[in-house]
Amino acid sequence: MFYIVDTNKPFNQAVSALELAVTGNGFGVLHVHDLAATLRSKGIAFTEECKIFEVCNPIQAAKVLAADMRLNMALPCRISVYTEQGKTKIGLIKPVPMLSALSQDVALNEVAKEVESKMLKMVDEAK
Repeated sequence: MFYIVDTNKPFNQAVSALELAVTGNGFGVLHVHDLAATLRSKGIAFTEECKIFEVCNPIQAAKVLAADMRLNMALPCRISVYTEQGKTKIGLIKPVPMLSALSQDVALNEVAKEVESKMLKMVDEAK
């Protein structure tokens, strides 16, 4: 269900590379959550780094919502860049198994396959 790759890039370089890969593959970056900074701002001694990208392709999102409006809760897609024990990683939860758990609609499965293919490509390009 997860797709996670290791990268030799430093954290900030991987963040920049992911942003370029997302926009280069026809998706937009809606927001980037700096989870590590948020935790630290709340007084939590969090030593790792973690940025969560909310990404979206409006055409694909519209197809999902047209099929089942409840699936707005699964949107937008997310890709994370994070550190774990000194290593930088880029990962996501694959759309196909996630949407398959939420809907049996065959058309949605096709949309999920298209989105997943692009998202895996983004991660591979960023690494």
